[in-house]
Amino acid sequence: KFYGFTPQQCREVTEEYNKEILKLTDKILELLSEGLGLEPNTLKSSLGGEDIEAEMKINHYPPCPQPELALGVEPHTDMCALTLLVPNGVAGLQVWKDGNWVAVDCLPGAILVHVGDQIEVLSNGKYTGVLHRTLVNKERTRMSWAVFIAPPHDKVIGPLTQLVDDDQSPPKYSTKTFADYRYRKINKLPQ
Repeated sequence: KFYGFTPQQCREVTEEYNKEILKLTDKILELLSEGLGLEPNTLKSSLGGEDIEAEMKINHYPPCPQPELALGVEPHTDMCALTLLVPNGVAGLQVWKDGNWVAVDCLPGAILVHVGDQIEVLSNGKYTGVLHRTLVNKERTRMSWAVFIAPPHDKVIGPLTQLVDDDQSPPKYSTKTFADYRYRKINKLPQ
């Protein structure tokens, strides 16, 4: 048993949560597509349509007696398309804005959404991946439940042709499979 639930109960809850997260993802991708002046299904289909993958990661940051000496996670952008994040209400997430780190407020019941690298590539930089980091807390445990929305590993991702024009808006990113993108990012190779 885990926190009073049997594995079967956890599986059922997780499957239902996944269905709801994917519905929310569809709506966000529709709105982002429309924000680019594209058809509502453009980003979703460019990311693999019904084959889009959702991966959940539970982050646990125990209290740290000297939080000024440690980072929970170093500054980065997420290599996926979107990240949907549910924090436990303990502050610690910061985003880079206008040359400064800005604390993100934890609103009860809110799901935080980060645009990731794959949306940045598809939009040819019209949307940018959110540079963020996490800090630890001196007295309280911080947790977050992150769902990373990504294309299948073999999906080829590049700037959408509708957003590229050789004169006004040339491609800013190369086209490659998501697997190659991941490999290059993890190994800190040029994209």
